[in-house]
Amino acid sequence: MRHIIGLLTATLLLCGTLPARALQPYSERVREHVLDNGLKVLLLEDHKAPVGVVQLWYKVGSRNERPGFTGLAHVLEHMMFKGTKRYGPEEYSRIIKRNGGNENAFTSNDATTYFATLANDRLDIALELEADRMQNLSFAESEFTPELQVIMEERRMRVDNSPVGVMFEALRANAYLAHPYQWPVIGWMTDLEQATRSDALAFYKTHYQPNNAVLVAVGDFRNDDILERIEKHFGDIPAGTPPPVVRAIEPAQEGERRVTVRRAAELPYVAMAFHVPELGHADAYALEVAAAVLAGGRSSRLYEDLVYKRRLARSAVAEYDLISIDPSLFYLYAQPLP
Repeated sequence: MRHIIGLLTATLLLCGTLPARALQPYSERVREHVLDNGLKVLLLEDHKAPVGVVQLWYKVGSRNERPGFTGLAHVLEHMMFKGTKRYGPEEYSRIIKRNGGNENAFTSNDATTYFATLANDRLDIALELEADRMQNLSFAESEFTPELQVIMEERRMRVDNSPVGVMFEALRANAYLAHPYQWPVIGWMTDLEQATRSDALAFYKTHYQPNNAVLVAVGDFRNDDILERIEKHFGDIPAGTPPPVVRAIEPAQEGERRVTVRRAAELPYVAMAFHVPELGHADAYALEVAAAVLAGGRSSRLYEDLVYKRRLARSAVAEYDLISIDPSLFYLYAQPLP
């Protein structure tokens, strides 16, 4: 017992020596700064490991597209790796990997995000490359056309050749009548077939500018030091004309809507979607908790009831997109047993 008490005392003493800053919640440690050109910078100094992450969030996603031009936000995500006036196609990825880092990107309804993780003494590389891509994107038709074919094949794999993918796409398209959340992030195939290099570059010039972006850096650095380097790489990029505002508001739904998708499949699938508030609403976090309680894992209520007890389904899932800009959907879906 003395050994246990001694160990506990030593641990408490050790905790007492931690700097007060390290015990602060992350939300209180984030430093915010806005450059003169409108680029918002969020910094979190964290010395747990000698690495850092740089993320560049552009406030543009499928929500900012229009009929006939869907999928452009995702197309542009791909084209951002196809070269600038300074660096050739795929050079961005090769430079990051050559310096021991990794990188990736994703597109959502509301944002397009690029990120790289590097050793803390190599973060300048990511900052320089992202600043270059923000203002100097340049790709040839010979790069655009093959990449567009890759994206269309991605759509075939994830949606067109997937009964469940087709079902969810139909569900979302029927849930919204007026809002751009109705179309898929990857875009309609008919729009992708018509997309051109000039469409992608026009979308880039409209939305990719410092006053429409947020740079996030987290890692083993000093805030003042990293901010100085961000100013060096991004400070001279001129602000652009603010992109068009999305004014669409989904009208209230006045009755149940149903859609049935008939595709060859071994088992049926059923999904329900409810209109719910976005992140800024007081109920947002309650909905996030509800998703976890209802069907957030194998110990959740719907999973236990439908899968374990009554053996009606192979799976049961609840999902809520917490961080959407506009009111979104709360999903419940399951795959019944034969």
